[in-house]
Parts: sequence; structure tokens; C-alpha cells
Amino acid sequence: MPETDDTPQPPARLRALASWQANKVSTLGARLFARRMKLSARADFAVLAALEECGPMSQADIGRRLGLDRNDVNGILNRLEEGRRVGREPDPADRRRNVVTLTDDGRLYLDELQKHTDVVQDELLTALSAAERRQLEALLAKLLGGHRPEPA
Repeated sequence: MPETDDTPQPPARLRALASWQANKVSTLGARLFARRMKLSARADFAVLAALEECGPMSQADIGRRLGLDRNDVNGILNRLEEGRRVGREPDPADRRRNVVTLTDDGRLYLDELQKHTDVVQDELLTALSAAERRQLEALLAKLLGGHRPEPA
């Protein structure tokens, strides 16, 4: 909703901070996602997308790749395995760890979640043209690429 001249504004010093703006956009994005998807579905999306892109991997590797605690990863995988969206098998090279694979049901679920994600992205970025969206994505990737990933 556009702001009117009567809408109270945060101080200009705050509005000029990229970190403040990014935080506000992040909060808005989280709210938009919450309207379309449960928090658990957002975690499912991240894990399934990682498996689709990288192929089978250990639970520990999933956690490192996504910046998630191993206990959180285990809970997500338990839920996904119960829904037959992932499979877990002992690693033939190291029987102490499991290798997680994406199932056909998991691919279908990922595609379903992607549709919701696309709607949210369109809603979040509605004020930007297609070229501006690409530019924003490139600038954010460059910004994030300039810093070491922080653990979650």
C-alpha cells in the first residue's frame, strides 16, 4: 500500500541505511511468505532445492550448505521422509552417516512450493520492472558474495 504524506516516516538517517532497508524488505518478504506457506514448508523448500541442485548428500552437508543446525535438519528430514519426499540410506563409504536423496514425490512437492515462492517474489518485487529485478538480484548476490557466510 502506498504511503501518503500523512504517514509517519522513520528518521531519514535510518531510511538511508542499506542495512535498515534490507531488514525491512526481509521482514516484508517473510510476512508475504507466511501468508502463502507455513514456516515448515519454507524449510522444506530450502532442503529440497539443495538436494535437487547438489544431488544426494549427508545431513551434515545439508546443514552446512543451508546454514542450519543439525537438529533442525534432522527434524525437517524426518518430516520429509514421513511424506516420502526424501529417502535416507546409510552411506556405503561411511556407515555412520546417512545419504539423503530427493524422491519423485519430493520433486513434485518442490515444484508446488516453487509456484507459491514465485507468487511471493512477484508480490514482493511488484514495484520493479523485470530489468530492475535482475539488477537487484545481481547487486544482492554481489553484496552477499563479498562476505563470508555466517552460521545460522
